[in-house]
Amino acid sequence: MTRPRILLVEDEPAIVRGLSDTLAGHGFEVTVATHGQAGLDAALKDEADLILLDVMLPAVNGYEVCQTVRRHGLDVPILMLTAKGQEPDVVLGLNVGADDYIVKPFRSAELVARVQAFLRRHRAAPARCTFGNCEIDLVARRVRRHGADVELTAKEYALLAFFAGHPGRALSRALILDAVWGTSVFVTPRSIDRCVTTLRAKVEPDPRAPAYIQTVRDVGYRFDPCGAATVDG
Repeated sequence: MTRPRILLVEDEPAIVRGLSDTLAGHGFEVTVATHGQAGLDAALKDEADLILLDVMLPAVNGYEVCQTVRRHGLDVPILMLTAKGQEPDVVLGLNVGADDYIVKPFRSAELVARVQAFLRRHRAAPARCTFGNCEIDLVARRVRRHGADVELTAKEYALLAFFAGHPGRALSRALILDAVWGTSVFVTPRSIDRCVTTLRAKVEPDPRAPAYIQTVRDVGYRFDPCGAATVDG
């Protein structure tokens, strides 16, 4: 069985040694890049199953690496590692395409658990999802409607991709916040509602009577790719 491949982009020798040993001990194959350009070059080879990416890197920083990887259409999970823990830094990391944000110092066991969880979810996710006149290409991170590209913000895309990965389930606002915005970002449930409103305007035939992104009263939302005729709220 092939071992999962982790690309570690980090310039602190002590962290490189510690994480490399820890990840190898849990059965991962680890490739190390110690500066941003080397990390970007390795990431664009599209050989890693997950990227652990430091923010403060020489020459090319982690935000730039992450943004470039996403612009190339790569859907590999990216977990950012950084000593920066202020909300603007967290939001920036997520908005350029990171899947999660881990603030140093961190516990190795927690990091390994997050890596394993992201790999499980990524492997289980379908490559495409079609609903109505829309198609989500989860590999290329592209949404089309009537064959034309739909321009979504990073959060709108992340929310739609999360819905597509959990069809038919009633998803609480707390669960959505944790999955899409992350546990390290302080936002309110109203952030979900605003994002859903703008997303519906781009993918629903009638945003005022949504068929696919349905409201579940007192809970949150449910994504029905078949387009149920009625909703719960």
